[in-house]
Amino acid sequence: MAVDSILSSPLGPPACEKDAKKLQYIEEMTRNADAVQENVLAEILSRNSHTEYLKEFNLDGATDRETFKSKLPIVTYEDLQPLIQRIANGDRSPILSAQPVSEFLTSSGTSAGERKLMPTIKEELDRRQLLYSLLMPVMSLYVKGLNKGKGLYFLFVKSETKTPGGLLARPVLTSYYKSDHFKTRPYDPYNVYTSPNEAILCADSFQSMYTQMLCGLYEREQVLRVGAVFASGLIRAIRFLQLNWPQLTQDIQTGSLNSKVTDPAIRECMTGYLRPDPELAEFIAKECAKENWEGIITRIWPNTKYLDVIVTGAMAQYIPTLDYYSGGLPLACTMYASSECYFGLNLNPMCKPSEVSYTIMPNMAYFEFLPHEPNLVGVTSPPELVDLVNVEIGKEYELVITTYAGLYRYRVGDILRVTGFHNSAPQFHFVRRKNVLLSIDSDKTDEAELQTAVENASLLLREFNTSVVEYTSYADTKTIPGHYVIYWELLAKDLSNSPNNEVLNQCCLAMEESLNSVYRQGRVADNSIGPLEIRVVKNGTFEELMDYAISRGASINQYKVPRCVSFTPIMELLDSRVISTHFSPSAPQWNLQRRR
Repeated sequence: MAVDSILSSPLGPPACEKDAKKLQYIEEMTRNADAVQENVLAEILSRNSHTEYLKEFNLDGATDRETFKSKLPIVTYEDLQPLIQRIANGDRSPILSAQPVSEFLTSSGTSAGERKLMPTIKEELDRRQLLYSLLMPVMSLYVKGLNKGKGLYFLFVKSETKTPGGLLARPVLTSYYKSDHFKTRPYDPYNVYTSPNEAILCADSFQSMYTQMLCGLYEREQVLRVGAVFASGLIRAIRFLQLNWPQLTQDIQTGSLNSKVTDPAIRECMTGYLRPDPELAEFIAKECAKENWEGIITRIWPNTKYLDVIVTGAMAQYIPTLDYYSGGLPLACTMYASSECYFGLNLNPMCKPSEVSYTIMPNMAYFEFLPHEPNLVGVTSPPELVDLVNVEIGKEYELVITTYAGLYRYRVGDILRVTGFHNSAPQFHFVRRKNVLLSIDSDKTDEAELQTAVENASLLLREFNTSVVEYTSYADTKTIPGHYVIYWELLAKDLSNSPNNEVLNQCCLAMEESLNSVYRQGRVADNSIGPLEIRVVKNGTFEELMDYAISRGASINQYKVPRCVSFTPIMELLDSRVISTHFSPSAPQWNLQRRR
């Protein structure tokens, strides 16, 4: 096969010989997907055969698919939690994995209101690094000259803690950024960042953001791509520039560093960046002082070719805002990953966000797929799981994984739709996270959690003989940062003693206190979520909502109040009935030790 036909790129050959080898690797893996999967499963089962978990199911050393599928159950986090807790408490025996658990990766999906702890082993870093190494060879097929400049990426570490047994527990990206794989990565002209490691590794979100933005402004002409992990993170960076450009331009003007940046490692490394540049300071101040911020990214970083952010799933709500700030630059979603496992990459990264499909790399883990058919009524037997190469185009599945780190037939909770195949490896569109109702950043709030939060907050209304008749919600991303909006219809039995503004503000805070630690960390430590808002609507509003739904064909017998809304006419109806608005007066409690 000719190298320039790899991935069927319309833009010609790979940028260099190293890229050609990486692209050839993708071809080999995807062409032989089923054989690779068979080998992956055999390797996982063989090396972990003496673990407590596998011994329980009497595999007796078998490594074939048929035995594996007949003997091992499909599990959720709750099924594994007692074993994971033993490891967290210090049990070093081979429970799930033959290799020692090196740390826990904290998943933003929650269990009983708290983060999930995902066991991992050291070699998983190699697998993650491998997937990262494939991204730029693919991107360089579509965008030329990326080795001639730099990437302005806003990357951050988040808080970490230790389990009772002394193992670190932290988000997967924090683990990666703090590893030698990232810190001592070899020079690659396609992966040069404007942000110094010292800024990325600073735990203080203000100092980290300030320094990364300052370096990005100094090197504005060299920036060819702008990115963050999630779309919400990039929008927060733009908002940060809006609020802090006077101080940033002052630093550029004088060649000094804001006294609020106190981190010694940052201050030392910035001596190599700082220089007085009155002309640059004047230019940035002039652009930022304008009332209209449309296209601000390309105005300040004029050579930017695309934005590198995740805009699939819940992040799709940020696309219009990114289009506004970037003047419509392409949005590239390059890879699909989670705390449990890294899955695959987008082989057509410059496609429209609505058309993003990820090609699963069959060497990352063993993949199975549970047919997702929520409308199937009266079927009692669970559907059979489907192997990677046997999924069908157009159908939706829930992802089930078996990993080297000791997760076996584990339900990830992601719903994916098959859009096609690259060679024999399927390509998936991320549909949604199962059961997630609200999300602003890395938070995920489901219906049960929202219900509990409403119930806890409504306790404050009791002394006023008032109750919440109905409620719904939506994630408002027009504000920066975004925030949860909850619509309440209240029934007050004593109008002379109805709850006042202060009480309803406290209801907002009570709801926030009830939400999970990922949400509260976003509110308190990361400043990625704004104060929760309750909008009280007129009596009868939810009846009008039902009438509207029935007028559009809903069955009166089966109508349920939607607990989350996004359809514009419904939002307009609700907002036209609002009689008062209330916000949390302070941030909820959050600390690292608040864990079940």
